[in-house]
Amino acid sequence: MNWSDLLGIAGGFVAGFLSGTIGIGGGLLFVPTMTVDLRQGNVLREPALLMGGGGVVGAVIGALVAVEVPGPILARVWGAFLVFSAFRLFTQGFQTAPQQP
Repeated sequence: MNWSDLLGIAGGFVAGFLSGTIGIGGGLLFVPTMTVDLRQGNVLREPALLMGGGGVVGAVIGALVAVEVPGPILARVWGAFLVFSAFRLFTQGFQTAPQQP
């Protein structure tokens, strides 16, 4: 573990803490951290651009859909997603990790 790893862990912790307490997005802290990683050559640029572009398109479409769908339905869909995610995490917690040679 080096200083870059510790910076990433600390940045993730602070972003998560601030997101949970005051509702800010993680981009406030993750973007500077990712910029450091990019400058150090730790980022595959093409996949990162494709993922970022997909995220932008998905965010715009999601916002347009959210405006049209009634709040109670959105709440139920979000709740179902959270229950599904929790179930997956719970079941994965009991699986053994594949052994590396």
